[in-house]
Amino acid sequence: MSVDWELFASSFWPILQGAIIGTIPLTLLSFTFGLFLALGIALMRLSHSRVLRSIGWFYVSVIRGTPLLVQLFFIFYALPNLGLLVDPWPSAVLAFSLNVGGYAAEVIRAAILSVPRGQWEAGYTIGYSDTQTLWRVILPQAGRVSVPPLSNTFISLVKDTSLASVVLVTELFRVARQIATFTSEFVLIYLEAALIYWLICLALGGLQGVLEKRLSRYVAH
Repeated sequence: MSVDWELFASSFWPILQGAIIGTIPLTLLSFTFGLFLALGIALMRLSHSRVLRSIGWFYVSVIRGTPLLVQLFFIFYALPNLGLLVDPWPSAVLAFSLNVGGYAAEVIRAAILSVPRGQWEAGYTIGYSDTQTLWRVILPQAGRVSVPPLSNTFISLVKDTSLASVVLVTELFRVARQIATFTSEFVLIYLEAALIYWLICLALGGLQGVLEKRLSRYVAH
């Protein structure tokens, strides 16, 4: 198979631009909102209240037990039948945020549980309340533990945003699909899209490694 290098070069920037204006902002927004949601759900799962624990468990069970594509379709295509019309971008951000919230909640919950019980007692010893101990003693330690799995979640989200193309969000994969359809060079263009995804994830993996090394030195000291 001969490679049309001229097409490869001319299509590279439009696809990369789709990542810059679509994939990356979508990932950052969704992960940020999802992380705040995950913290709330994790605390609900650890609550002394049976009702809150049950709500947290149900949420995580639904999110982890259903495909992301179904969640995205439900928000964009099903909610309008209930009178709730959501535009493509907000639909994608909402779906991805809810999905991240479900998975990251378990990461954060496990990280909190990994902190020795003695740290709670140390907080009480210096006069902290439960809330103060949680925010000033437990969560900083749990945050360091949760960095590797949360980083993996972030990198996975970069790839998952390709599903946003099915709800008309212009991002990396949608731009690539449009170019492939116009040129009929599906193999070349999709390989180019895969290359750009790989380069982005490679860069993020490198940043993750640097962050983990810095955190490990901080813990060691």
